Amino acid sequence: MLQVKSVCRSCHGGCGVIVHVKDGAVEKIKGDPSSPISRGWLCVKGVHSAEMANHPARLKTPLKRSGARGEGKWKQVSWETALDEIADRLGRIKGQWGAESLAIGQGTGRHHYMHTVRFANALGTPNWYEPGLAQCFIPRITVSNMTYGGFVTPDYYGATKPAMIIFWAHNPLVTSADGELAPAVQRGMGDGCVTVAIDPQRSETGKKCGTWLAVRPGTDAALALAMIHVIIRDKLHDAQFVSKWCSGFDELCGRVADMTPEWAEKITGVSAEDIAKVATAYATIKPGVIEWGLGIEQNANSLQTVRAIAILRAITGNLDVPGGDLLGMNILNPYPTLKDKLPKQTAQKRIGGETFKLLGGWRAYMPSAHIPGLFNAMRTGNPYPVKSLMLFGNNPMATVANTRGVYDALMKLELLVTTDLFMTPSAALSDYVLPAAFWTEIEHLNGMPLVAETFAYAHPKITQTGEAMQDEWIMDELMKRLDLPGCGMTYRQIFDHQLAPTGMTFNELVKNGPYLAPAIKYRKYEEKGFRTPSRKVELSCPALKRMGYDHLPFYEEPPESPEASPDVAASYPLILVTGARTREFFHSDGRQVESLRKQHPDPLARMSPQAAAARGITDGDWVIIASPRGEIRMKAAVTDDIRPDVVNVEHGWWFPELADDPLGGIFESNANILTTDQPPYDPAFGACRLRGLLCEVRKE
Repeated sequence: MLQVKSVCRSCHGGCGVIVHVKDGAVEKIKGDPSSPISRGWLCVKGVHSAEMANHPARLKTPLKRSGARGEGKWKQVSWETALDEIADRLGRIKGQWGAESLAIGQGTGRHHYMHTVRFANALGTPNWYEPGLAQCFIPRITVSNMTYGGFVTPDYYGATKPAMIIFWAHNPLVTSADGELAPAVQRGMGDGCVTVAIDPQRSETGKKCGTWLAVRPGTDAALALAMIHVIIRDKLHDAQFVSKWCSGFDELCGRVADMTPEWAEKITGVSAEDIAKVATAYATIKPGVIEWGLGIEQNANSLQTVRAIAILRAITGNLDVPGGDLLGMNILNPYPTLKDKLPKQTAQKRIGGETFKLLGGWRAYMPSAHIPGLFNAMRTGNPYPVKSLMLFGNNPMATVANTRGVYDALMKLELLVTTDLFMTPSAALSDYVLPAAFWTEIEHLNGMPLVAETFAYAHPKITQTGEAMQDEWIMDELMKRLDLPGCGMTYRQIFDHQLAPTGMTFNELVKNGPYLAPAIKYRKYEEKGFRTPSRKVELSCPALKRMGYDHLPFYEEPPESPEASPDVAASYPLILVTGARTREFFHSDGRQVESLRKQHPDPLARMSPQAAAARGITDGDWVIIASPRGEIRMKAAVTDDIRPDVVNVEHGWWFPELADDPLGGIFESNANILTTDQPPYDPAFGACRLRGLLCEVRKE
């Protein structure tokens, strides 16, 4: 049996693995003890990767629609035919409607992420998207860059461990997000580390924490501002660091002067005493880490919520110190995304770019289209027609707000192409479906943790399933057929370009690694300052002010809440949180895998005993969750580990076992039936409101 070292990508990934291969197929996956982060650990998705790799329902050949859209009728075609026809149709649509009429969507955290951006720029379209850009990770990256000049990740790798960790809207023991893996977090939580969870639900991570602050969804900014108030009021800030390395401290003091714990208690539901205790602990127990998650981004005040939490790190002096939150090493060259090849006049047509400047404007980290606006353009032609969509590992029918609106948009397209592992509800509506390679079947270079790039990982191609091909290869082939800029540089050549600062080639890293873990440097800002205009941490951000946004963080009540919309709350009195993750699945992936589905067979809606009893619901009952947008059915999971006024529903659910339904029951238990893609949005990022909405639950 052949054994090959690689890195699991069943999710955002980063766990080192040993792939056991027999007769050319994956036999089993084991954790690799030599991985610098995972050290032999592997989650349940990774353990069952062989089952997904070898699944009989895997797409194995290119398919072309032969019946009506969504009818489920296909014919097999060759790669040459599929790519030739797709390129021809893209060219004709571009010629008739302009490059901006071509949209590209991709799934979160995939190996081809940056190559998709490159493909969009080469194609000449400003309208690419990924479902999380406005409300998952990009706000944290952008705010970090504007505040500190770089992204930060917890230091679980050096000799000094964190003395305190705050898990803010984050459940890394389940998600292992972006290379910040569960085993590293578990190591960090040991040896007497003080731990706090801030979340409406006490998650798997929260259950291992010493303190749980059950904040009302959408009010995290008020909690963070009150913590800043306590730290400044009680002179607990790191005065030396603030004086030398921060700008705007006096303005910050003025902003939070009246934002007391008592003020925040009325908003958040967290007691003033607990707010003061946690703020004091974080400021005095050093070094400290804040593990933040997407829950702080999925609301209409995303920018200022993230800004308030980011500032906490700075005023306590927990930036880039051993055991604190580290600025990235950035050991790889940036991915050549061909940003310069996108014509300026075309970039200015990006949907949402003029309005949501940190999502689609020139200061955006990765300028992309506003998803609600993009799908509206597909439906209505406003502000201009969007006629084509190419999906790479993206299933918008399950992962984009307002599922029925997404369906209407996809049905109106002239060309829909999906590249994926399986026939998903979105693929079922396509004109062409292309078989994607699984992570054991690709070559890839990955920097982890994402954006910080303290480590580099190489993925060797190990197996082959049918005619499945790597997404990057598909894009490269289309670029060649369309004679696009950059078509002469392959993704393999890009890997060598990225590795140039290390003195290694991709082949050498595969042979010698596949891990590269250089020594971590601390207090990197002492050499040239922070990478901001002032060379300091910008507590007050002039760049935001110039763009028309508030330069200091503030709190704003969620627009659909018991306080802001009592008329809606009269019919929908519970607060809805969507997006709950599970160990078994990665967003809408994995529900075909029998071993995973046995462990988690049904979609769950978590609610408190108080809320359940008031509605005659017991644990395990099938229930209807209703919002002003629609209704879905799930199983009730009654638990004390949630606020009494909150319902938390899992997302990404569909049922591939429903063979008679080409859309896999996508309208039955899909959380995005309940969400909205309508304004108000976050004014800088355009974030949809996926949490802090209102709902009601009744027994089925």
